[in-house]
Amino acid sequence: MASIILVVFVLGYLAITLEHPLRIDKAATALITGVVCWLLYFMSGGSSTLAQEAATLAREGVQPDMHALMEGRLMHHLQEISAILLFLMGAMTIVELIDAHDGFRVITDKITARRKVSLLWIIAWVTFFLSAVLDNLTTAIVMVSLSRKLIADQKTRWFFGGVIIIAANAGGAWSPIGDVTTTMLWIGRQVTTWPLLQHVFLPAAVSLIAPLVVFSFILRGEEVQRPEHGDRPISEATRREKNLVFIAGITSLLMVPVIKNTTHLPPFMGMMLSLGILWLLTELIHSKKIMDEKSRFTALNALRKIDMPSVLFFLGILLAVSSLAEVGILREWSESLRASLGNVFLIDGAIGLISSVVDNVPLVAASKEMYAVTPHLVGDPWFDAFVQDGVFWQFLAYTAGTGGSILIIGSAAGVAVMGIERISFGWYLRHIALWALLGYLAGGLVFVLQSA
Repeated sequence: MASIILVVFVLGYLAITLEHPLRIDKAATALITGVVCWLLYFMSGGSSTLAQEAATLAREGVQPDMHALMEGRLMHHLQEISAILLFLMGAMTIVELIDAHDGFRVITDKITARRKVSLLWIIAWVTFFLSAVLDNLTTAIVMVSLSRKLIADQKTRWFFGGVIIIAANAGGAWSPIGDVTTTMLWIGRQVTTWPLLQHVFLPAAVSLIAPLVVFSFILRGEEVQRPEHGDRPISEATRREKNLVFIAGITSLLMVPVIKNTTHLPPFMGMMLSLGILWLLTELIHSKKIMDEKSRFTALNALRKIDMPSVLFFLGILLAVSSLAEVGILREWSESLRASLGNVFLIDGAIGLISSVVDNVPLVAASKEMYAVTPHLVGDPWFDAFVQDGVFWQFLAYTAGTGGSILIIGSAAGVAVMGIERISFGWYLRHIALWALLGYLAGGLVFVLQSA
């Protein structure tokens, strides 16, 4: 049955990667794949590990209920998956509330550089730090929308779009709330906030600096051609409302790691508290307006606009990966990787390269299932790499986050920019991919050197 589950997973994932040619939304495919994998698991009567658990209960005089044991394993995985999804939904809603008030213009309106190189560096670093607070997908969309208002020439915008993809993915790698995969590691307690920032920030920054230097030579001496007519929308929010919601929203997101570290509550609890406070604040700000005027600024409207298909995609793919863990497939893969590569840096590096083609969410989910967190240091370099905040988990956050920049299809940020700017896969491969790979390798080398 394990082989059949693996076949279903592979076929489902193949359909996900062919989403556009098949014209089938990946969320639908992921949900079907996840549920069918678990359906097959229940029909098979469980795994050999579960059979051993039932045998142990029988020896202790307890009549084992296999259905209850299998359901218990499903609910165990669903508990962690639900925590991730609630966290993401809260973050998405806060971002939508800020965007509804045009809050991001507090930053973007300050950018007035005229030379391409100066503008490129400004946009890159704004993207890098903004994605650490928001998420790489949202940041990429915001910054590409900004570039369309600042740059008239399409090919120049394509270069800027490539840098935005690299910067957004790099910025999300060193923050626990900047990328879905980093958030998964943070919620799963493989990494914690300060050590992650301390060890991944510099490699992530280097992965951006390396391609930036190359592009600075390519674009040197050129002036930015501004659009003749901007398409700036007229905001119904006042300047005071815009600034207040932007500051409150960013502060609420920054407070999530603080709440976790001080109260030891699960991260989604801090996110729900932050969302509740911002929700209350926006209700008070617009309390004197009639319903038609304030409807676009409410949290209810923001909840309608969040990307629920992405949330359901994560649900389906994480369910599917957890089924592979239950039948022992991921454990076999982990042993195979150790035998063939034998080095945690090489394993993480390979995962990062694969993430340029395969979505990094299932890769990180599989890695979490393949390798358990070692409870304490034992003096063995291999096992010590898997302690909380060990080099395996920190380097995984870096490689899974930045590796997706190598190809434009390797990350949600890349796919979003590809759709907005109509960047072709071939153009990105010829003009951006090599330099993104250079940044990925340079940042990885910095991580290895600082871990030595």
